[in-house]
Amino acid sequence: MSRVKVNKIEKRSGNNVAVDDALRLKNYTTSQRNALTSVTGDIVYDTDEEAPMYYNGSTWTSMKATPQLVIDYLVVAGGGAGGSDYAGGGGAGGLRNSFGSEASGGGGSSESALTLFSNVAYSVTIGAGGGSGNGSNSIFSTITSIGGGRGSGEDTGGALNGGSGGGGSYNDQNGGAGTANQGYSGGSASQSTSGGRASGGGGGGAGAVGQNVPNADNGGNGGVGVQSSISGSATYYAGGGGGGIGGNSGGSVGSGGNGGGGNGGKANGGTIYINATAGSANTGGGGGGNGGDVAGFQDGGSGIVILRYPKDYGISQSGLTLTTSTSGNYKITTITQGTGTVTFGA
Repeated sequence: MSRVKVNKIEKRSGNNVAVDDALRLKNYTTSQRNALTSVTGDIVYDTDEEAPMYYNGSTWTSMKATPQLVIDYLVVAGGGAGGSDYAGGGGAGGLRNSFGSEASGGGGSSESALTLFSNVAYSVTIGAGGGSGNGSNSIFSTITSIGGGRGSGEDTGGALNGGSGGGGSYNDQNGGAGTANQGYSGGSASQSTSGGRASGGGGGGAGAVGQNVPNADNGGNGGVGVQSSISGSATYYAGGGGGGIGGNSGGSVGSGGNGGGGNGGKANGGTIYINATAGSANTGGGGGGNGGDVAGFQDGGSGIVILRYPKDYGISQSGLTLTTSTSGNYKITTITQGTGTVTFGA
């Protein structure tokens, strides 16, 4: 017959009590804990929360130490519009990234994560894609990514600078400049000496310069974007828009850069053979440049903000569209629209 071990319990000064062995709290799941008839001061161990919990008379409160609120971010601005008429592709939105050792745009290295505070509202803006000009900036707290530059075109004007620069066109050949550590410049363009064709350069991407067009026989490809796994899956963001081409025979339109860039169009005298396409939403991709004698612009893709932080924290928002998932010890919040604030709470 086994004997029950009896611990020695000693009362020390005041209300202090000493027990020989470690004190093991009664284990409950969260649902079991909530079903208890409890009084103020009860303490149990919640196996779902992986923490001791105490009852304050109305709710159960965790006694787990809360980790520091360190937040990794991916902030991508809206892409620039593709140009109008023999046009260059739009530049991608600027891209800033702190996750792991992943790159930021424009050849920049991974940035430092932000250390923030509970119960403080932090500003967020999701930049819109450019409709006839540059994309809009995206913002999280102190991090700002610059909107992509609009592509050039015969009735548009020169390519614009931005997070990544817009592509040039035959009448204003230079591509726009990108922003340091956010994106690359757009490709330049020229007019063909045979066939009367004219093409646009590719818009700059976060990961590469837009393709130059040395002889205008083909539209320039948009620069590739940057790949990030902050969301839990490897995804490209901020590809440049492809350049358009004029002419009804031969030649290829520029392809949008991997990361949401739109494809260029092909047209002659206003007759469309291939439609240019807009940048993809929530990628920061640049819009494709339109073909010859086709007026109007292709929109750049809207931006995105993705945040990764300890799972011990909740998040609330005002004025934003967002979703939150959990991966291991972290939460991942993806913000796709709006201007407002987020607040973290333990």
